[in-house]
Amino acid sequence: MLVNYNPPMSPYLTILFQDDDLLIVNKPSELLTVPGKDPKHADSLINRVNRVFPTAKIVHRLDMATSGILCLAMNKAAHRHLSMQFQERETAKRYIARVFGQLEVDTGTVDLPLICDWPNRPKQMVDHENGKPSLTHFKILEREADATRVELTPITGRSHQLRVHMLSLGHPILGDRLYAHKDALAAAPRLQLHAQMLKLKHPTTEQILTFEAEPEF
Repeated sequence: MLVNYNPPMSPYLTILFQDDDLLIVNKPSELLTVPGKDPKHADSLINRVNRVFPTAKIVHRLDMATSGILCLAMNKAAHRHLSMQFQERETAKRYIARVFGQLEVDTGTVDLPLICDWPNRPKQMVDHENGKPSLTHFKILEREADATRVELTPITGRSHQLRVHMLSLGHPILGDRLYAHKDALAAAPRLQLHAQMLKLKHPTTEQILTFEAEPEF
């Protein structure tokens, strides 16, 4: 449930790439990817895009609090092609995050199955019996006094995967209102998670394209 939804108005829409088939945007933190059921939650990335490009459709989503690169299709054929790439894990994604405390190893992999924590939805949790396979690679980029800047590469695309996997290591992402403890929540004004890179195949030319956008944090 959203309380006091105040999405950023500037920049209203940041377009990184656009042609007849493909649209790549940089979503700000605190903007919904798609509208909520409540009319107060109508402002969303897709509604902003559709004001300019009425035929554009969402291919994948980012959590409201997560910023970064998002892919949209400009027509039905492109939507089918791009959706299949995401479904078959033919795309590559990379995120930048700042997590609480100091990770002990410079690189590693988190392989923990995830499932919806139904009584506490939308939260997710680790469940070794019923969870869906979930795999994340991580690499330290920089060590700060009380935090670590990491590069996260999700191999699967489960809901809240990166947030729960970092929490499972004992290093929640800073500013995470769902999963962070008090100190980690207070350490940043927003969720320190950004979709920094997306690599995919153009739906018409089949050229391999890589898009990047650096985080504000």
